[in-house]
This record gives sequence, structure tokens and C-alpha cells, in this order.
Amino acid sequence: MEFGFTTAAYVVAAVLFILSLGGLSGQESAKRAVWYGITGMALAVAATLVGPGSGLWLLSILLIAGGGLIGTYVAKKVQMTEMPQLVAAMHSLVGLAAVFVGFIAHIELGNVLAMSEEARHGLDGFAALLAHKSPVEQNILRVELFLGIFIGAVTFTGSVVAYGKLAGKVSSAATKLPGGHALNAGAAALSVISLIWYCNTGGLLPLIIMTAMALFIGYHLIMGIGGADMPVVVSMLNSYSGWAAAAIGFSLGNDLLIVVGALVGSSGAILSYIMCKAMNRSFVSVILGGFGGTAGPQMEVEGEQIAIDGEGVATALEEADSVIIIPGYGMAVAQAQQNVAELTRRLRAKGKTVRFAIHPVAGRLPGHMNVLLAEAKVPYDIVMEMDEINEDFPETDVAIVIGSNDIVNPAAQEDPNSPIAGMPVLECWKAKQVFVSKRGQGTGYSGIENPLFFKENTRMFYGDAKASLDQLLTMIQ
Repeated sequence: MEFGFTTAAYVVAAVLFILSLGGLSGQESAKRAVWYGITGMALAVAATLVGPGSGLWLLSILLIAGGGLIGTYVAKKVQMTEMPQLVAAMHSLVGLAAVFVGFIAHIELGNVLAMSEEARHGLDGFAALLAHKSPVEQNILRVELFLGIFIGAVTFTGSVVAYGKLAGKVSSAATKLPGGHALNAGAAALSVISLIWYCNTGGLLPLIIMTAMALFIGYHLIMGIGGADMPVVVSMLNSYSGWAAAAIGFSLGNDLLIVVGALVGSSGAILSYIMCKAMNRSFVSVILGGFGGTAGPQMEVEGEQIAIDGEGVATALEEADSVIIIPGYGMAVAQAQQNVAELTRRLRAKGKTVRFAIHPVAGRLPGHMNVLLAEAKVPYDIVMEMDEINEDFPETDVAIVIGSNDIVNPAAQEDPNSPIAGMPVLECWKAKQVFVSKRGQGTGYSGIENPLFFKENTRMFYGDAKASLDQLLTMIQ
């Protein structure tokens, strides 16, 4: 009876998770989709607590309550600008959980095998599942938990490093140890040897060696990826966490973990592929830290950056008929989305055409800019993807870039030796006038110089984005 109820609940939860993922594809359906996910997770947890092998009720309830309180505190405290590093931190916890569950499954298997046949008949839950496995099935289980620990360990250290880079606690530059890819390959080879060793002996030592190698691979892989690739890295780690959960689901015989892990793993992989395609990069090259390597000296940027004050920008906007706004991470840092939305409302009230151009990898998290603009209640129908709006720049009077660098960098098309050579970008320099809201003359998070800032039709509107827009709003009524 308990098993039947748990299975039915898992099926319903899986359907809710699928509906949740489907709903997240649209801004208007996203709120409903979140509730699907919350309901599905609540149902899954409840079914697990009352299902086969349940026990330790007090401890379970205390842990769930503690996790809920911590999650509530973090959700209220973290700003939208900190969402990328929060997501990376959450991925690290999933990876660490997979490592712990894998080791516990190994210990439980050892305990069951040490029992007599008579003692095994009185087991229940996961131990009973192990007791009925043949030697071949036991080796399959070892492979499953081995993979779960390996992927989980890679996800854990990789996510910790990604968090450090996104939070500014670790340099965003690509950093590798001497030997680079050879070290990663050597660690992977030693992990394969450990798998063969583990399947033949069932000992703990090969698991420990593999875990150490996986922790190193996760650290070294992400350290070798530059800041420009962080959106792809976050999505990739999301995929890793899903596959780790799926592998552990096979180990535990938990169908829901398998389904959810596969959903998260495949959706993360697909999203990573889409973003790599948007950057004209090989997915394998990105995850191996190949992004950012140049074949020769980069093109020298000539000219000077010409500044403009708020009055000059206001005058140009008053005279313009069409305006395209390009938001980036700088807008998120300055928390200027409300100001941008107010500027949009005032310009549209004057009969001007105002639209937003969103690059697939704008910000440091997929969809980061869309979420910020939705939060500021910018109408969905004027928020356009790169492919929808790029060809409209030549007919645009004013393009305003707010805190973006790589996604509007013409070097991607003009300099074959640029770290972003071949990456599709928003061609805002083709507009009649371009205003760039930027804190200073630095190269930004990725450290790549941008020739856009030196073009004749570009003017630099220096200062904090929120303060600059506050000034601009006093001149546009």
C-alpha cells in the first residue's frame, strides 16, 4: 500500500515538474510554473516521508524545517544582482549531496553483504533492495554510485569556483595550472582505473581516490574558464547537478530522482548548447577552458572615448523617433531597472518607439535581463531577442547601452584574434547615435577591450547607471 501510494505520488510530482519546466519558457506563465514546481516538490517530499523505508521522523522534520528557514532567509536577503552566484551555490549543494548519498550507499552495500542470508530476510527499505541484488546487479549498482559521486564531486568544486568568480571573490580570468588539459586528462584516466578497481574489489580506497580526482577536475575545469563564459558555466553546472541526481536515483532505485535528474540534466545541456551557438563557440571548447585563447595579437584600438553629459543625451532622445535600449550586467549591479522602465514610459508617452535588445548571454545567468525587466514591469512585447532586432539598428536614431561590453563588441566581427571572434553580437554601432552608460574606462568583467567605445557615433555617459538615469529623468518629463 505504501509503495503504491509513493509510486503514484511520484508520477504526479514528475508531471508537475514537467509542467513547471514548460511554463518557465514564457514570462506570463512563469509564476504559475513556479507553483507547479513547489507543489511537485512538496508532494515528493511527503510521499518519501511516508513511503517504504521511512523512519527517523523527528530528525527528518527538523532537517526539513531547518532547510526551509535557511532557504527563506537567503531568498529574502539575496538581491537580483546576486542570483547568478546563488544559483552556483545551490548547484554545489546538489553535487555535495550526491557525493554523500553515494558513499552512504557504498557503506550500506558493504553492511548488507557482511550479513548472513537469514539476517537479510528481515531488512526493509534500501537495505532490502540491496539484499536481493545478484553479484552482477551489485556491480551495476557500484557503477551507478561511482558515477553519482564523480559527477557530484565535479559539480561541487566547479560550482564553488563559479560562485567565487561570479561574486568577485576569485579572479574572473581563465587560470590553469602548468600542464593544463594534460592534468585533467590524467585525473580522468585515474578515475577510470579507480572504477575498474572498485568494481573488482568493492573497496573504499578507489572511491576516495576517484573523489579526490573529481574534486580536482571540477576546480581546474572552471578555473580555466574566463568570466565571459560564466552564463554557459552556470547552465553547464546545472546540467551536471541533474545527471548527478539521476545517477544517485538509479543507485537508490528512486524513480522520481531519475526523472527529475534527467529533466534538469537534459534541459541544462540544451540551454548550454543554445548559448554556445549564440556565441558561435564549441560546447566542448568552452567546458575545457578553450574559450579566450587567441591565435595572434589582438587588433589595436585607435581613437579616444568621448564623454557626454546628461543634457546631451536628453537632447538626443528628445529629437529621436526610435530608441533601442541594450541592458547588461552593469544595469543589474546598479539596480537601475526601475529607472530604465520609467525612462521607457516617458519616451513612449511622447510617441517614440522604444524597444529592448536582449542578447542570449547578457548578464551572468540565462534570462537575467528578462527577469530584471519583468520585475520593473517593462511590457513583454517590446523586449526583443537579438535575432529579432539586430537588423533594425541601421534605422534606429539612438541606441543606449547600459552596462554591457562583450555582447555589443564589434571586435567579434572585425578582429579574428579577439577572444570573442565569431560571436554573434548586437550591432548597435550601426545606429545613428550610440550612448554607453558605463562606470569608467575599464574593460569590464571579461577584460576584453571594446572598439565600440571609440567609434565616431559613440558617446560615453560615465557614472553609475542608476545615478546617470536619475539625472536623465529630471530632464525628460
